[in-house]
Amino acid sequence: MSRETLAAKRYAKALFEVAAQQQKTLEVEQELKSVVEALQSDDVQKFISAPNISVSVKVDVLKKALQGKVSQPVVNTIELLIERGRADLLSDLLDSYIRIEGESLGIADATVYSTYPLSEQEREIVAAQFGVLANKKIRVNNVVDKSLLGGIKVMIGDKLYDGSLAGKLERLEQSFNRRAQ
Repeated sequence: MSRETLAAKRYAKALFEVAAQQQKTLEVEQELKSVVEALQSDDVQKFISAPNISVSVKVDVLKKALQGKVSQPVVNTIELLIERGRADLLSDLLDSYIRIEGESLGIADATVYSTYPLSEQEREIVAAQFGVLANKKIRVNNVVDKSLLGGIKVMIGDKLYDGSLAGKLERLEQSFNRRAQ
């Protein structure tokens, strides 16, 4: 694990603890996602990394932009990262926060690959079925993958559940090859 990842994990843990005390862990996650997305634009990145702009000016501008839009713990975390020249950790911080939150609340994110966008009812069915397998509450992120012939692939953490037609055909072929040997 790199130094940056470890540092991001420490910041995420501290932010999660504050959010948990305020009982706003899910809200902080959404706010953090929005902030990370907004701060990744080229113009904002140029502003943050500009050596000729003082850190205090950067912090003031970002605080004014975020004030009233996100909670104080998120503002404080962003301010701290900017002051310490660690704005590059924001994406890793978000990933670590989501992982820590998931472990604490029994939530797992599942990326579901399908040939078409899943309806809300289909998402709920997938979440319920894989929630039982993972023994967690599942949040579904649907990715349309036209290369699938049919069926779905579900990725939860580092586990892949391949229910795609191509995967089934591949397993069938392997089965035939083992019998032929």
